[in-house]
Amino acid sequence: MILGRMAAAGEEVKLVGRWASPFVVRVGIALNLKGLGYEFSHEELGKKSELLLKSNPVYEMIPVLIHDGKLICESMIILEYIDEVWESVGPSVLPADPYDRAIARFWAAYIDDKIQLIKANFFPSSLRTLRGLNEEAKAEAEEQLANVLQLLEDAFPKCSKGKDFFGGETIGYLDIAFGCYLGWIKAIEKMTGIKALDEAKTPTLVGWAERFCSGDAVKEVMPEADKLIEFTKLIQAIMNAAPGRQNMHVSKNDR
Repeated sequence: MILGRMAAAGEEVKLVGRWASPFVVRVGIALNLKGLGYEFSHEELGKKSELLLKSNPVYEMIPVLIHDGKLICESMIILEYIDEVWESVGPSVLPADPYDRAIARFWAAYIDDKIQLIKANFFPSSLRTLRGLNEEAKAEAEEQLANVLQLLEDAFPKCSKGKDFFGGETIGYLDIAFGCYLGWIKAIEKMTGIKALDEAKTPTLVGWAERFCSGDAVKEVMPEADKLIEFTKLIQAIMNAAPGRQNMHVSKNDR
């Protein structure tokens, strides 16, 4: 399946991943921002293709970008690779200023670190169903997520410098790093009744999220909440059917 607006002339550009993975969404957004056509090699849930095993033999995880036979793994590393290789094509993903780049990388690392801690309660990577959260676990997870979002709410004016996005006038590195989770955040809200992005508490982020998700580069790859909920049910079915295989086939990048 070929995606994107314009084929990379004479180049092989292939993305190995799964539509529901926020990490794969990251790479898709970056490629779309650059206007690059690419082939999407979809990984079936519960299995690992030969292509994936050969492309990322160390972690055996998605996403992997294949560019003219070169293999690039880990979503944030792939973002930087795309920005550097296609520097003259489309908007820049990383900030031009070294300090701004450092700040963007800091917040991107913070987001992934905290989301990985929160996911034990919120994201469907265990046998626990989201609707089955007890009140204490639900309250703890809600507080953790609220703290993360509040810090990002406070950081937005400094990072954006008064513009529409963390990256300024256009979607950039930090926007993609955080924005890739918005589909799952909306799914969490629908499944648990928790209001994560609240206009009363995080009005800036609510406005940013609307602008981010309305961008053409994002709309093409951002999963819908209802489809993610159905995906969650599928994960649960696979885990319940073969519990001994869950760690092998449904990893942190298989959301």
